[in-house]
Amino acid sequence: MLDAFLVGLVVFLCVGGHELIGFSLLFRPIVVGPFLGLLMGDVQTGLKIGAALETIFMGVINIGGASAAEPGLATALATGFAIKLGGGVDAAIALALPIGILGQQIKLAIYILFSGSMAPVFDRLAAEGKQKQFTYLHFGVWAIWFFAYSLIPFFAMLFGANAVQAALNMIPEVIMNGLSVAGNLLPAVGMAMLLRMLWENKIAVFFFLGFVLVAYLKLPLVAVAVIAFIVAVLIAQRDYQLNKLEKMKPAAAVQTASNVDQEEEDFFA
Repeated sequence: MLDAFLVGLVVFLCVGGHELIGFSLLFRPIVVGPFLGLLMGDVQTGLKIGAALETIFMGVINIGGASAAEPGLATALATGFAIKLGGGVDAAIALALPIGILGQQIKLAIYILFSGSMAPVFDRLAAEGKQKQFTYLHFGVWAIWFFAYSLIPFFAMLFGANAVQAALNMIPEVIMNGLSVAGNLLPAVGMAMLLRMLWENKIAVFFFLGFVLVAYLKLPLVAVAVIAFIVAVLIAQRDYQLNKLEKMKPAAAVQTASNVDQEEEDFFA
């Protein structure tokens, strides 16, 4: 009961908080996993699952009405089941993506049900200039929306843990090994999706530089991150100097033209 409450609370605070206070990224797996792990007494598992799922979901983007997956709910349930059932990171990763896809559709359905139905009331209060009532209604709809949404992980943890455990016990070992392999591949897929969006030919050299530093020189990721930061600072300084030179060119051209005119006047004087 307590574990189910904690999972629902984390979804309400993180996913709902992200929607309430702007693009705060509280719903990201790297936040939800460690936070839930701290509350459930297993921070290490929360960190592992949060980091693993972040590499998957960082390449999943919701554009307009095309929604892919909701990482907050997926991470909360995956972390909760992994800690409660002792399934480990591999099993949690295998469960996370389908949970996230289903969770996004449920979230949109609840949003349409509550927020969509209240749209005429918002319009009427705005037209009448009732700012206080408008604000109260805004926070009220938000609270109802995410309270209803947080009931999903609550009941899933409350009634689904035993069912999930039984299902995992029924799965043959060869299939579980396959799920583990697939789960280990998913972070690479997420990174590939992100790299595809960011890729430009002029930055390809940095990609291969990072590969060489890790694969051949065996540098830790912290050292690679420090090197990347130094390179970014150098590039920023170069761009800043180039921008200053570009701004100085018109002034120099005007000064040169003025000097030429003055010399011509002196010549004909």
